[in-house]
Amino acid sequence: MLSGWPIPLRLIVLSLALGLGGGFSVVAEAADAPSAAPVDPSAPSTAAETDTVNPSIMLTGSVWRTKAGIVFLKTPVGMLTLSSRTTFKDLLASQDVTLWVHDAHFAVEIRKRADGTVLHRYFSGPFKPNAAEPKQLLRWTPDGERSYHYGTHEQTLAALHDGDPVTVEVDRNDTVAGVHTVQFDLQIGQIPAAGADAHVLLSGTVSKLKSNFIFFRTPVGVITVNNKIGIKNAKVGQTMTLHVHRQHVVADLTTPNAAAGTVRFVTGPLRYATPDRTAVTLWTPEGEKTFPADKAKAALAGLKDGAPVTVELNGQGSVVAFHRPN
Repeated sequence: MLSGWPIPLRLIVLSLALGLGGGFSVVAEAADAPSAAPVDPSAPSTAAETDTVNPSIMLTGSVWRTKAGIVFLKTPVGMLTLSSRTTFKDLLASQDVTLWVHDAHFAVEIRKRADGTVLHRYFSGPFKPNAAEPKQLLRWTPDGERSYHYGTHEQTLAALHDGDPVTVEVDRNDTVAGVHTVQFDLQIGQIPAAGADAHVLLSGTVSKLKSNFIFFRTPVGVITVNNKIGIKNAKVGQTMTLHVHRQHVVADLTTPNAAAGTVRFVTGPLRYATPDRTAVTLWTPEGEKTFPADKAKAALAGLKDGAPVTVELNGQGSVVAFHRPN
């Protein structure tokens, strides 16, 4: 993880526009927004490594290429694109970018890879003035709620009402350095690799199926999930909850008004629980669990320890089959 904040996805395509004007779907009105001066690293974060709020996302990426107002980032799960009319003009290949989504809030942090120095921080979410301090804005951050002075952007911020979405850049002095238009687009095409810090927790509805893709409508937008990560036989109208935790993926599918219960697909690195290889241990949101491997002979034949494997469970939690993702 990066110094200061925890850093915590390859099977999803996610497009979001975040900022001022309507939850996650409308971006902020641009204001004259000078770039913030470089910010020294803050004290170590006390935020939990894995956010339990739904929806939530944590990922980091390195700069791959840039053009005016757009930066393309390689993340452990695919390509992340940040775009803005008013910022992201000076990102370099030597910098890393971290993205957090937490309920109706998001944060973006840009650091020098070499020494962890913070260059830019952006926070978005419902406008919430600090009742105890005039001309100050309360923001969710990965370290908890913080207060930031309006600075030279008092006119823009004072015109907002409680709950209006707004995206701000802040500087080392806890002052708003810019009010920006910010959008991001995330493409997730496969399971995170070993050693990756990645977190996703999203719930929604399967709205469309096409080829290998599941169109997954969530509170933060429509996400396209590649079913090659182990999800089988998804149907339009089903509700789905998707967890990504490092190199583990868990998908729960439920058909409304059906008695079959929730079907679960648990994907992660192959790890046998017993010397005789009669059981496999995988991560789940409820903790590590061990699954009998009596139905896994064909799927596991020739697989090395650490190779990805999917366990399919029925509505009663019993093993239906083992699959090889991809």
